Order: sequence, then C-alpha cells, then structure tokens
Amino acid sequence: MNRLYPDRTYTAAPDAGNFWQSTTETPQVPTLAGDLKTEVAIIGAGYTGLNAALQLAEKHGIKATVIDAAWPGWGASGRNGGFVGFGGSKLSDQKLLSKFGDDEARKFFATQRASIETVRENLDRYAIEADAVGQGEYYLAHRPREFAGMPEEARFLKDIHGSDVPVLSPDALAERGLNSPGFHGGMHVPFGFGINPLKYVLGLSDAAQRLGVDIYGQTKATKVERHQGGYRITTTTGVLQAQKLLIATNGYSTDGLPNAINGWFLPILSNILVTRPLTESERQDQGWTATDMVADTRNLLHYIRLLPDGRFLFGMRGGTGFSPRDEAAMKRRVRKSFETLLPAWANVETPYFWSGLACLSRSLNAYIGPLAGMENAYGAMGYHGSGIAMASWAGRSVADIVAGVTQPSALPANLRQPMKPFPFPAARRHYLKAAYAWYGVKDR
Repeated sequence: MNRLYPDRTYTAAPDAGNFWQSTTETPQVPTLAGDLKTEVAIIGAGYTGLNAALQLAEKHGIKATVIDAAWPGWGASGRNGGFVGFGGSKLSDQKLLSKFGDDEARKFFATQRASIETVRENLDRYAIEADAVGQGEYYLAHRPREFAGMPEEARFLKDIHGSDVPVLSPDALAERGLNSPGFHGGMHVPFGFGINPLKYVLGLSDAAQRLGVDIYGQTKATKVERHQGGYRITTTTGVLQAQKLLIATNGYSTDGLPNAINGWFLPILSNILVTRPLTESERQDQGWTATDMVADTRNLLHYIRLLPDGRFLFGMRGGTGFSPRDEAAMKRRVRKSFETLLPAWANVETPYFWSGLACLSRSLNAYIGPLAGMENAYGAMGYHGSGIAMASWAGRSVADIVAGVTQPSALPANLRQPMKPFPFPAARRHYLKAAYAWYGVKDR
C-alpha cells in the first residue's frame, strides 16, 4: 500500500485547528471487531459512502456496512469550505462541450444542478441543521482581463443553465456587501449555498444509522481480496466480508486498496483559516457583509465566505507538503492573501487554520462506476475540490448501479470515462510542484 503524503496526514485524531470540529461533537461509532458479513461493504464514511448507504437502505432494501480509518467526516467531508455548488470536473464548460458534445455536456450541467438539490433534499429529509446560508456563488475577477471576459461567460452560462447571471462592477459588488480592493468585478451564478460541512456529514451518518446501516470507525482497511465470490476486506481491527464493494475514499485513497485505483488519483492540499467573530462595525469597515459563497478567477483560487456567526472563512489552494514546516509556510501565505484582499481586517485574529486533501484525476473529471477487472466492485471519487454536492449525488447514483437498477451508461459521459493512471504515478507530487509553480506565474 502506498500514500503520497507523510503518515501524519492520515492520522486519525481530532484537529484543534479545524473550526468545524469545534462546532460539534466527535461522533462515537464502534470499531469493527471479529469477522463480519454484509451485502455491500463501503470504504469511506464521507458524503459519497454515506449517501450510497442511505440510498441502498431506503430505495433498495440492501444492507451496507461502512468502515472508515477515522470516523464519519474526519477527512475531506469535514475539512472543506462548505460550498454546495457546481463540481465534479476541472474542465471548463466550453471544454466539456467540445470534448463530449452538446447532449452529454448539457446532461452533466443538469447533473450539477441536481447535485445541489440532492444536498438540499438531504437537509430537509433528515432534518439536518447545517447552518445553511446564502444564495448562489459569486466569481470575482482578480485581474481586469478576467472581468473583461465575464459578459460573454455570463451569456454562455445563461444558455446552459437557463438563469440570468448578472455581471457586476466593483461598485455593484460593494453594494451587495462584497467589497475588496483585490477584485475588479465579478458575476453571480444563482445556484448553491453554504453550509457547515461537518454538521451535514454527521447528519447523514446519524440518518444512516437510524436506518440500520452499520458504521465502524477507527477501522482502517489494509487489504482487499476476492473471497468466495465476493470480497474480503482486512482491517486493523477485524475482517469484513461482502458480496459487493464500493470504494469512496476520494483524496484519502491508498494505492493498492484495491489495485484498480493505483495511480489514478492525485490528492491536493487545500487550506483554510477562520477568523474570530467579527463585530458589525468591523464588517461595515471592510464592506463585506454578504454571506454568499465567493471564489476568484485564480488557478490557485481563493474561496471565501462570511459565516452565519460573523466569522470569516478564507480558503486557498496550494502547498505540496504536510510537515509542520510546510504547514507553517502555507499558513503564512494564506494569511498574507487574507490581509491583501481584506485590508480592514489586517489585524483581526485567525485562530483556526487547517488543511485537507481534495482529489484530482488524470481526466480532470470525477469517476462513478465499476472498477476495472473487479466484478461487483465500484468506485465514486475525484471531485476536484468541489465535492459536497457532486459527492452526494454520486453516492446516490453509484448505489443505484450497485443495486443493478441503473447502468453506468445512464451517467453523463464525462463521469464514466475509464480510470487511467497518471504516467509515472510515483512522481505525482512532482507534477503538482511543477503545476503550482506554473499556476503561480499565470495568476500574477
């Protein structure tokens, strides 16, 4: 087995720097012990795995057992910025149209909208209080030339999504409570909302357990092998035997677990800081009072939003190491960007800082479907840093495939491309260093 980052990246322990973990209790789930049997084994208790387990139980009456090396929501599902928006592909909409054709691309665009509604429906269905806030997402131009291209982009988005996408000058953004000297205008895409991502995933975990789904934490899978027509999953604490298998580990995946995903995924770091609660006066001083989701046009993008309790969340892509020295350096970079874009808050404390792993694929698209060469084994992962909505939809969709009621061909074409490993997969982190250096130059 192989993982691309040091062991401390994956150590199952509470993270004092993670603001979301301060807002809720660590879930108490049992550890797998002995030799158990189930119909479907799911590795990964995040959005994908839990939505799949819920769909199997509610819609198909199929027993699933979920195992996790830590506990529900410890990984990316409890570490992200809480953006419920479009996701699942790193390709632009124009490239999706060019590569897959009009029908398949529009099918994917409709899936993106449906994925947002999947989260909204889950919150309602399971009475999950996840601090939902905001309406839609703003994309802000970090340079004048990006803003100059936004009217055309807005017309394109209106065509494919059927809703107006207002293009806004810096003054218009300020009127909406989004004031920063670092942005040269933007546009508003009226889909999506923000949440506390950890409260959401823990709500899914509670709902699944109420429906009889067994969830085991501190149960790290170490080996997957064929056994008596099904699968035998050896873990650090016991053995789970299943007729069918679903891998739902995303950026926290491991080469060799199973071999079908070897070299396919590239975990990337995303980093977040959160301020103390800002007073009303402080918010007015900066002119940032809106609680909508915001991302900028950088390749190494910033993703930011005002939380319901007055704290400000500031996220940024970048970094290729998880050592204490690497983390300290990344924290300084994020803090510098925070002070540049929000100068009125230059002296505001940011007591929370943490990082987590998103997941890229060689195709730059998520994958949902069977694992090559493995009968009755499936995977759903690769959300490219925007996975709350798409992972929820993917979990439900892959469950229908596992149950045999949906064929993979029903999915949008970009989500069912065969998994292909990166060339020279052992060098994946070196790819990342080169890419980040290039993106840093392009973003200037």
